[in-house]
Amino acid sequence: MFGNLFEEEEEEGCSSSSSSSRVRAAAGGDEPPPPRGRSKLCGIKNQGGTCYLNSLLQSLLFTPEFREELFSLGEAELGCLEDKDKPGAKVRVIPLELQKLFAGLLLVDQQSASTADLTNSFGWNSSEGTNQHDVQELNRILFSALEHSLVGTTGSTFIHQLYHGTIVNSIVCKECGNISQRQEDFLDLTVCVSGVFGLEEALWNMFVEEEFFEGNNLYRCAKCDRLVTAAKSAKLKKLPPFMTMSLLRFSFDFAKCERYKETGRYSFPLTINLRPFCEETDAEDSDYSYELFSVIIHKGGCYGGHYHVYIRDIDQLGQWEPTEEECKPKTQKKVKEEVKQMCAPKIQEDDPLSVLTAIIAQEPSKSVLSDQLGQKILDKIGSSWSKKFRKHYGPIGKFLQSHNDVFILLSNGTRVALKANPPSPVAETPSPAEETTNSDPSTPSEPGAAEQQPELEQKLEPEKMQGSHWFDLNDSTVTSIRESDIEKQFQGKESAYMLFYRKTQLQRPSEALNNPQYKIPPNLIQIAQEENVKMQKMREELEATNNTVELRLHLAPSYRLEYGALQTMSKEQNGSTTLSFDRRKTVGDLRLAIYQEQELWEGDMALTVARSLPAGLHLYNTLTDDSVSLYSAGIRTNSDLFVWNGREVCGATLLTGAEWEPVLLNVVRPNFGDDGDQAEGDGLECEEGRGSSENGGPGLKREARGFAGASTLGEVRTALGEPKESLLCQEHKGGKRGDQGAGEGGGASGWRVFPPDDMQRTLKELSLKDGDALLVLEPQSFDSSMFALNGDVVTVTTPSDCRWLQVEFRPHGGEGGEGDKEEEMRKIKVPATGNMLLSEVKQRAIEELQLEEQPPGAQYCLRHVDCTGKLLPPVCEELSVRDAGVRLMTTLTLCPGNAPKASQLFLHFSVGTAPSAGMEMDIMVEKTCTVKECLKAMLDAVGLDGTCWHLRKLDWCEEVGEPIMDEDASLSELKINNGETLVVTEGQLPPKGFLKLSVWLCLDPRNHSAVSMDCNHTDNGHTEVLTAGDSPPLCAGNMEGLRSAGRVEISDEATLEDLKTQVLTLPALQEVCVPTTAFMRVWQLEGRRLARILRGHQLTLKKLKLSSGTDLYVQQLLKEEDLGPKDVMLNVKMGVPGERGFYPPEELVWDATRDSSPRSLRTCLAAHYGLSPDSLLMAKHQPDKHTWEEISNWSQQVSKKKKKRKAESLLGAPFHLKDGDTIGIKNLLIDNNRDFLTLEDEQGQQRLREQAEQCRKGGQVAGSDGVGPQKKTGPTKSRKPEVALSINVGVFR
Repeated sequence: MFGNLFEEEEEEGCSSSSSSSRVRAAAGGDEPPPPRGRSKLCGIKNQGGTCYLNSLLQSLLFTPEFREELFSLGEAELGCLEDKDKPGAKVRVIPLELQKLFAGLLLVDQQSASTADLTNSFGWNSSEGTNQHDVQELNRILFSALEHSLVGTTGSTFIHQLYHGTIVNSIVCKECGNISQRQEDFLDLTVCVSGVFGLEEALWNMFVEEEFFEGNNLYRCAKCDRLVTAAKSAKLKKLPPFMTMSLLRFSFDFAKCERYKETGRYSFPLTINLRPFCEETDAEDSDYSYELFSVIIHKGGCYGGHYHVYIRDIDQLGQWEPTEEECKPKTQKKVKEEVKQMCAPKIQEDDPLSVLTAIIAQEPSKSVLSDQLGQKILDKIGSSWSKKFRKHYGPIGKFLQSHNDVFILLSNGTRVALKANPPSPVAETPSPAEETTNSDPSTPSEPGAAEQQPELEQKLEPEKMQGSHWFDLNDSTVTSIRESDIEKQFQGKESAYMLFYRKTQLQRPSEALNNPQYKIPPNLIQIAQEENVKMQKMREELEATNNTVELRLHLAPSYRLEYGALQTMSKEQNGSTTLSFDRRKTVGDLRLAIYQEQELWEGDMALTVARSLPAGLHLYNTLTDDSVSLYSAGIRTNSDLFVWNGREVCGATLLTGAEWEPVLLNVVRPNFGDDGDQAEGDGLECEEGRGSSENGGPGLKREARGFAGASTLGEVRTALGEPKESLLCQEHKGGKRGDQGAGEGGGASGWRVFPPDDMQRTLKELSLKDGDALLVLEPQSFDSSMFALNGDVVTVTTPSDCRWLQVEFRPHGGEGGEGDKEEEMRKIKVPATGNMLLSEVKQRAIEELQLEEQPPGAQYCLRHVDCTGKLLPPVCEELSVRDAGVRLMTTLTLCPGNAPKASQLFLHFSVGTAPSAGMEMDIMVEKTCTVKECLKAMLDAVGLDGTCWHLRKLDWCEEVGEPIMDEDASLSELKINNGETLVVTEGQLPPKGFLKLSVWLCLDPRNHSAVSMDCNHTDNGHTEVLTAGDSPPLCAGNMEGLRSAGRVEISDEATLEDLKTQVLTLPALQEVCVPTTAFMRVWQLEGRRLARILRGHQLTLKKLKLSSGTDLYVQQLLKEEDLGPKDVMLNVKMGVPGERGFYPPEELVWDATRDSSPRSLRTCLAAHYGLSPDSLLMAKHQPDKHTWEEISNWSQQVSKKKKKRKAESLLGAPFHLKDGDTIGIKNLLIDNNRDFLTLEDEQGQQRLREQAEQCRKGGQVAGSDGVGPQKKTGPTKSRKPEVALSINVGVFR
């Protein structure tokens, strides 16, 4: 029917199996399924796309007459499932599997049952379970399969008896009164939804309204033997016990060629009388009266959705319960709401942790089913997890697993609870009656509530017993609903799709009420009982396994107190033992177990929660209440417990609690080299310059010490045995004192001295953490050159600052062949410090390289080398290593040349063009010299003279950029830095605000050696124009048609007329005859394509938004032109009738000032050609795609805010008409061909396809036709192919 039209949406609250399966997979392997919920009804697992099957099966299960007829068939007629694989055995697998499934749904204590065995009996493979189908189609196919499976049994006709009815169609001749009748059988009634308000109106149109044959649609009467007027009608002849109504929610729009879903309001009654629609109306009303008992609901659209079902529990098998708020008295509700508003924390809707925690905490059971969590999020914040959090936090299952410190998975991973407030692990889920009558003992009861509670129970009890109730069965989830909730399914994306009615005459026996075993075969009851016993045993084993925790016990005799934390007596000794214990037992049980294990323990025993910190083991809270379970005490797997007497350890008093957490600090002291042996003996670690310490040089030694976090800094100094005059310093980690920071110039580090007020502050208040360094200095330490005090900052110069620099000698300054480099380049290491002058480093390098023997007067300088091997500017030798920004342990290059002074700049320069790599010249000038003085020095260096020169900078593309306009400014004022490149350019310095524009002309097609502006002249007398995108000379990749006419420099305050006048003075245009500038058209080029026409003779170039470097194309005209701001110059082509071609194009100026709609352009073209506007067909040419886009009078959507129709403008989307666009027109009076494509267009499209294929294969595309690179078209996500629904049935005839 619809194939797999309805693919399930992956949405919380809808497709529940996916999320629950992920949680269950994370929880473990072969775990028992969770027991039934509070409704005492069983759901059905979703195999991925079988929600349509689940909804129909639940409807059949809660049709008592159907399931009892099915259970009445025994093994004698159906066979035995154990024999289905035996050859020759006649086993009716489908009804047997359906019996087995129904018995499990009624009797087995599990939250949801699997349909895998049933779908296997259908002959479905694993992929069929993920395909979504139409439930109305399944209803017919499943009943047909059952009827074929039950052929030859006593149940072969029970489906026909329960569901099949008869319709009689009548045609009455209006001439002779002859009645022609035809009967047809029906399984369900397919009723119309579109155009009607409800079920009763649709039935009235089907069975009461008559269809008349008249006019051109006459009926041939068999009695009259001619065409006559007649009336056709239909009536219900036989009514089945169960009436199924299939609603036509899904339709097909033939105008748009797409499917759509009817979401309008469509009401249906809870009870309906079908007497008006029947042929015979003489029977009792009860014979025509039906009551609703099942509604299958579809949520989603026509291409995706989800099914669930509302069912009335006729036999009262489930336990219906009102909502929590309905169970409370009004006074209790009011107080509860006030307390909830006052105490409930505000939910941060952007924080998923806050949202989930609030949802679970507000549940009465303190836990939520995993597959209901998504729906509760949607109800809480008005948005689903997928839309709100999935992009940043991933799937909800993974989020729960990654926050296992907050959430805990229960019942085989199907429920989620909070670790801080979990449900009782031993208590069972309370019944609804217990929840309504038993109040929380920890909260005081409301005055008067005790009196009101019995009245409430008496009021609710008759309501619960007065009849059957409704439930929502949504795959694995079963929830109670009220009858009024059905009305919510009248309309919307989530609305009723199938209705099941039963005759009110069908009464259930009293023994069937609240009896799920009613008429179930004994063998199936026994199988279900055995399954319950097996699952109960598995649950007990799993519960015991889940509640077993591994505890680490630390015994006091194995520990000692050292540096504020507990340490083991020896490093080789492990002070902990492991104990497995049931967390449901009490603290007293644990204490007794430890007593029994530690037989030699004497005296009191205290159990204190501990934690291993970097400083050692620290104690927190002591477990004092022996009656509390370990679960309630917060004891988890791998918890640490310290076993002691509760007072002292090895005679030392312990300080417990979070405020006394020890902090492990690295205490740093000076090491001046005279106590090196002592440092080694104490096991202290020397910092970085270990080699220097071994040679007796100075350094720093570190020692790890632990201190209580609540200790003051003064107490720490006392514990270290330091006098009050000693300074305590914290390592300075960056900040404003960048010049004092660590590592500036190689190895020096900065430390901040704690002020005297900080001596009374604790380590936690000072934000000292584990691993922080604390420098201890005595006053005499500053006598050493290793420490320098500047304000509150101590600079420490350790042996790490006394390292080396590598110097590489290049005798030719980087020039010469590779062989010369390998032969002559030498490298040496020069000992250096951060305070050493670079001139001293150079002198030591010259001495070690023995360069004193070189010719006298030879000068050398030190230079850096970048990653490409290019020499950078020389460093200033008057500065120290640190001040010059030179890092120790790096490489400098010694090259011939002079080093700049501190007041000088080292610049590169070239003459005329941007320098290539290695071809620029170098010069040193003073920072205070002006641009003019710098220019003169550069001209003198290259032997040039004259005043027609100026300087330009290089832009970011390493091309010649803008000129340096202020020649009297100094180089430092212009922020010209060391190593920049300047270009000496010939010519006077252009005035400020001048533009440099390039002018292009088109080659004469008749003489390629000449330049022509007459682009309108052709040999055949037609007007030929250069179109934007169509003309070969301007296509990218074919530049032979353009020739540069030169450049003009003009002020941006000049007008367009001034620009045209100056263009005519170019040498290439001396022979061109132009009467006035109005006979010249100027185009702006963008990417060698015509972009726009410059218009407005008196507009300045600044207002025309021209910038320096713009390319212009000039064109000679045959008549004067002055285009307005909204005038559009179009190239119009008239189609040749009967041929796939066009006449030569003509230029047409279209005035779009007042009206830019297609109607205006059509009128303009009609006036130009002298034709009727209605006979013209227009299209715009797309040269990049070689296609034509037809222009018609279309209507845009109406703006919802303005309630006003938007203007239909061709200057906007989707056409964006601009100057130079090509418009094709056809006269429909003489040309019936509406296709604008030409042979050239087809050839261009073929080239595009070939280029796209080459791009796909990784080949390089050559743009031969000027078309830019094509957009990459990624693979589009296609829907699954529609698969027909079928059920395979064996032959039993």
